Amino acid sequence: MTSMERNGLEDLQACLTIGVLRETAPGERRVALDPDVAGEFLRDGHRVLIESGAGEQGGWTDAAYAAVGATSASRADVIERADVLAAVRRPPDDVTAALRDGQGLVGLLDPLQNLELMESLCRRGVTVAAFELLPRTLSRAQSMDALSSQSAAAGYRAAIVAAEAFGGFFPMMITAAGTARPARVLVIGAGVAGLQALSTARRLGAVVTGYDVRPASRGEVESVGASFATSSVAEGAGSGGYARAMTADELAAQQQELTQLVAKFDVVITTAKVPGRRPPVLVPQEALASLARGSVCVDLACGPLGGNVHGSVDGQRIVDSSGVTIIGSSDLAATIPTAASRMYAKNVHALVTTLTHEGRLDPDLDDELQRSVVVCRKGEIVSPSMRQAMAQSGPPISTPAPSQSQSPTESPSESQSEGVRS
Repeated sequence: MTSMERNGLEDLQACLTIGVLRETAPGERRVALDPDVAGEFLRDGHRVLIESGAGEQGGWTDAAYAAVGATSASRADVIERADVLAAVRRPPDDVTAALRDGQGLVGLLDPLQNLELMESLCRRGVTVAAFELLPRTLSRAQSMDALSSQSAAAGYRAAIVAAEAFGGFFPMMITAAGTARPARVLVIGAGVAGLQALSTARRLGAVVTGYDVRPASRGEVESVGASFATSSVAEGAGSGGYARAMTADELAAQQQELTQLVAKFDVVITTAKVPGRRPPVLVPQEALASLARGSVCVDLACGPLGGNVHGSVDGQRIVDSSGVTIIGSSDLAATIPTAASRMYAKNVHALVTTLTHEGRLDPDLDDELQRSVVVCRKGEIVSPSMRQAMAQSGPPISTPAPSQSQSPTESPSESQSEGVRS
């Protein structure tokens, strides 16, 4: 074998095989890689193996992936041959049970709500990276920030869904039958989802107001053409400019103010999702009762732990006794799969590239970003957030000794809230 041939073989062995499966969660239509980003991985020297039909609901055929050099295969083959499995949501149990020592899993895995699964993957030597743990205050994390990219898609979609559910016009309409006033829309939480909802509702012609406990959000809200409202109770800014936790007294006073404010609007969109924790109830029952019949509430924070709107149920549209339509949706991004998948795929590429060294998935645990986003590696829990959560839930499993740049008491990032946090 010549030197050139040996170098070529070493390069081939050093590259990763990125595997992508069809998402199976109810209502999920996204895919972890679109053909364009699959092509980027291939140009980086990696291989891409995609389950046949995985991209169909996002609008991409197997032929579209084949055109950039990706290989279609059966579900079993993808799981067996992938070095890194890229997923949108936590894969089903049969997939996670099949992962083995040395393989990687990257995705929106909701790790703080799946501690047993994370512990199981850790014990089997799987390297797991969860986008929810990304330290979003670091500027270099922006290209990897799947929570932000998917929140932007969800915020856009929330305004569209609200307009469809509302029985009136969003814009002012002047017709031969008279003039219809524009809808009044309140968006609670001026994070990524909230700002996108404000922008979209305004483009649809509504009169929009953004509410946030952080006075510093005024500039962002007003920059999209919305009025700004905030709480007089406390300045709710925490570290990095994100919303801090409020005391029980502050929260009660804030809710009273919000109840009075909500009554002035036709549509309310709430975005205060806190991964791993119960979201604050920002539109309680008395606030719903103050809304006019035919009003609409869209709750983007709705999930298994509850939501921002009293009575919201994830995935359901409910009309309460006052005639208010309540729409609960934890992931509206899945309803615009093409755009959301394209953004998500870029996040996957950025994260996998960051965690890859010399052609292998090998996170640098001295780096703050990589140490934070990696749940486990080589049988050890890495993320400080996960170590803390597991310690609180029971006897912790093996954890690495803190490096000089790592504090054993480092707390979870405060960057997860979309503007209003309790």
